[in-house]
Amino acid sequence: MVSEVSPGRSAELDWLLANFIERIAHTRSAVVASSDGVKKHLHGLTADQADRLSAIATGLCSLARGVGDFVEHSTGKVRQVVVEHDDGLLFVSRAGNSAVLAVLASHEADLSLVGYEMAQLVKSVASHLATPVRTSVSPGAAL
Repeated sequence: MVSEVSPGRSAELDWLLANFIERIAHTRSAVVASSDGVKKHLHGLTADQADRLSAIATGLCSLARGVGDFVEHSTGKVRQVVVEHDDGLLFVSRAGNSAVLAVLASHEADLSLVGYEMAQLVKSVASHLATPVRTSVSPGAAL
């Protein structure tokens, strides 16, 4: 399944996700989302699937931050969450400032390889994946 690039999205970053999925055995699809669950870049998913996966991934990161409450001197930053499901694996990691990367894979995937390659991808393009903090606009302000 090939993802189409919607207006306002960078085709180059979608291409990087496509390349990741093609290179890493047993991975199926990927999405980058803002920390509030809005999809930014995707591969191998329909727009609706990417919306749902974005919400799931950011929710998992939000829940995982709570683990820091049980770790002395925690920074509160989640590195990675892995969900093992009957039908496959979901990897979620931070992807720059206020963004997450989610990758779906089959059970045959090498967990350490997928995690490592996700970290390398994020490290190489983190500044492009970051989501700027939203500012509120007062009701009477001009857009």
